[in-house]
Amino acid sequence: MPAAAPHSDAATESIATAVPSAAPTALTDRRPVVPAERLVAEMVPPPRFSDVSFGTYLPDPGQPSQYEAVQVLEQFAGGLNGADGSAPRRSWFRRSAPAPTGPAGVYLDGGYGVGKTHLLASLWHAAPGPKAFGTFVELTNLVGALGFQQAVTTLSGHKLLCIDEFELDDPGDTVLVSTLLGRLVDNGVKLCATSNTLPEKLGEGRFAAADFLREIQGLSAHFRPMRIDGQDYRHRGLPDAPPPYTDARVEAVAAGTPGASLDDFGALLDHLSAVHPSRYGALLDDVTAVCLRGVRQVDDQSTALRLVVLADRMYDRELPITASGVPFDEVFPEEMLRGGYRKKYLRAISRLVALARDSAR
Repeated sequence: MPAAAPHSDAATESIATAVPSAAPTALTDRRPVVPAERLVAEMVPPPRFSDVSFGTYLPDPGQPSQYEAVQVLEQFAGGLNGADGSAPRRSWFRRSAPAPTGPAGVYLDGGYGVGKTHLLASLWHAAPGPKAFGTFVELTNLVGALGFQQAVTTLSGHKLLCIDEFELDDPGDTVLVSTLLGRLVDNGVKLCATSNTLPEKLGEGRFAAADFLREIQGLSAHFRPMRIDGQDYRHRGLPDAPPPYTDARVEAVAAGTPGASLDDFGALLDHLSAVHPSRYGALLDDVTAVCLRGVRQVDDQSTALRLVVLADRMYDRELPITASGVPFDEVFPEEMLRGGYRKKYLRAISRLVALARDSAR
């Protein structure tokens, strides 16, 4: 695919003319240190989903499975609050309140951008505390920071654990999280997880659900799988990735945007190798927009996977991206998109393109 032509000056009228401000920060200058306590405290829905609810979810009229998912999760939340909507009563003859009835977990299986994270966050908001919300990667990072037993102890005090983007491509991490979830279920913690079905697998039955239930082995009986069909909402009636800007325009936008960062894409990728992925969120603290010079195709898989995590953290924080170089739908080569981590790369492309559109508005 030929590279898109950079934006011309005439095509950038939607971006305000740069006004001199404080020099933009460089992410490559940051080396954040994140204590384990912050990792636990930040296990909440990202800012993009801080105010969502079942009522703000807009099902696609042509996809009945989206309506059904809302109903199932509302019932699940009702069980967490007690059958009558109140907290379960504590018995004098029990050391703790009885566990809510119903399945131990719900698994949301579907393609990109059908609203799974919106629904997962809505469940979290509707459930009583204590509760935790995080991606699969954040959960594995938490276990690494706390140690397995301390993670079990910390999370066992929660009524609900929501896991977004459950990943099955790393056998070691899958076994680790499966074992953790087994211990949490034994302690009465309810679970809800999401994952993605590849676009080419949609319509082929419960492909991803079968993988998920097989990998979590003994936990499969505790989960109710829910398929959510639909088109990626980020692409409903929207154009492809916007064309990149010139380096000069990227620098002007960075200079005129308070709180913006400005980095060379290659240097930022190198810097990510020296920062633990659990700290990528802290890397973006107080950043309002991301400006990148010289975006190029990423051919190394380890580097590409680090970019995926950074893309997730930028998307969580709704940071518009202004970039020069190749458009984001060309950042991963075709062989990577056909490989074992293709779901991660497709998700990252979807999110990076959405953030690039935010900058172009």
